[in-house]
Amino acid sequence: MPRPMRLRRVCCPPPSDRFGPLNRGVDKKTPITMLVDEFETVRLLDYEGLTQEEAAKVMNITRTTVTSIYESARKKLATALIESISLEIKGGHYSFYDDEERLRIGCHWRHHQGKLGQEDDE
Repeated sequence: MPRPMRLRRVCCPPPSDRFGPLNRGVDKKTPITMLVDEFETVRLLDYEGLTQEEAAKVMNITRTTVTSIYESARKKLATALIESISLEIKGGHYSFYDDEERLRIGCHWRHHQGKLGQEDDE
């Protein structure tokens, strides 16, 4: 029997939950879905400059899981950019840090400023 999946910890919801090409009409291709934990991994590694080990501690998962999540996120980003497909951020197996936890881990990024912050964690 497989181990139960551990909740991935996420600092804050994304500031927007949908991105896409601006120079075309309505996109007829099905949007690519990036999970919230994939977004968080890209944010931590590429935007914040953390190592995979540091990101793993922040997200409360193993480094190998960070690697796997990051590879999936990069593939989705590349496909969306190269093929001009909209990208939506939703879903996943995660929980948000509360305000006290954010301060403890040093996350000061966009407190409660995302559409996902209005929804229950999935």
